[in-house]
Amino acid sequence: MNRPLEGITVLTLEHAIAAPFCTRQLADLGARVIKVERPGTGDFARAYDQRVNGLASHFVWTNRSKESLTLDVKHPQGQEVLRRLVAEADVLVQNLAPGAAARLGLSYEALSKEHKGLIVCDISGYGDDAKQPGPYRDKKAYDLLIQSESGFLSVTGTPDEMAKAGCSIADIAAGMYAYSNILAALLQRDKTGKGCRIDVSMLESMVEWMSFPMYYAFDGAAPPARAGAAHATIYPYGPFPAGDGKMVMLGLQNEREWQVFCAKVLEQPALATDARFASNTLRTASREALREIIVQSFAPFSAAQIIERLDAAQIANAQANTMQDVWAHPQLRARERWTEVGTGAGAIPALWPPGMPREWDPRMDAVPTLGQHTDAILAEIGYDAAAIAALRAQEAV
Repeated sequence: MNRPLEGITVLTLEHAIAAPFCTRQLADLGARVIKVERPGTGDFARAYDQRVNGLASHFVWTNRSKESLTLDVKHPQGQEVLRRLVAEADVLVQNLAPGAAARLGLSYEALSKEHKGLIVCDISGYGDDAKQPGPYRDKKAYDLLIQSESGFLSVTGTPDEMAKAGCSIADIAAGMYAYSNILAALLQRDKTGKGCRIDVSMLESMVEWMSFPMYYAFDGAAPPARAGAAHATIYPYGPFPAGDGKMVMLGLQNEREWQVFCAKVLEQPALATDARFASNTLRTASREALREIIVQSFAPFSAAQIIERLDAAQIANAQANTMQDVWAHPQLRARERWTEVGTGAGAIPALWPPGMPREWDPRMDAVPTLGQHTDAILAEIGYDAAAIAALRAQEAV
């Protein structure tokens, strides 16, 4: 097996999306990920829905290739199990409530004294730093709340109503920064032999992604207007109806493309020099008038015919796909981007990790059932059958 993180062990106390998405990507690269879950119920994301053969859609997405260990981390015997697991880990990831990991003795400050090479990644809504806690440190933080707090909602939606992103964008942002910083910390450890603490804030992750609209509104200027599925500051760039009722997405990025669009797609070359539309700024200001012209021009044609024209003119475009369209997307099929992973309810399709070199062999193991690996992991760290039975009798696992 050719996997960059083969031999790296990640211990994770995680739930919901941000931390699980981070650690699943570490598992994709070959890391062994031991997921600690609450006995009886496990990660509450297991119960979000039952859309995938009775399993939760979020959970199957973010938890393949992991080993599930049930453990009451507050139980005295459970804490001894944690101590042994930490001793074998290269990375500890957690997204418990702020301060909870520290109360369990799992802060970097406490663990680094004995485990010099340990990397500890703490993921929270607003950051969890005792020296700079900030007034929001202890606030509950869910994805939609961070979308709101970061200003994302204020520039997303229609002029009349805000709209959230259709996926857990704040969780994904935090998970990606946790993932990339852990990879960097592993590289740094190879040079120094020392671990470190990574403090990932969902708010800070989203504010970084909000840099364009923030700079657009720099020094008190007006922010980008909410424009639905269209671009707020570039036009035409967004959805336009075809004559068959389907939507076509198209986007122009410069004046050369505008001239080609007018001549070859709309077949109205004079429109390129119309004073109302002579620059992107003017087109954006006159978007309603320009939209009416485009819609009228598209009305005699089907979406497929319009896309054919756009492709011939080399104007960027896309179909407004549904989820079922994406499952059947011809580009993903042509590139053989689908495989299968196991679950407790049977095999399900899964996308190969994006961007991995062909020489690597990504780990695509099953999504674990709750506590599936408890006995095996306990045996590895020194518990015999009688000791494991005792832990179960005490409800520690």
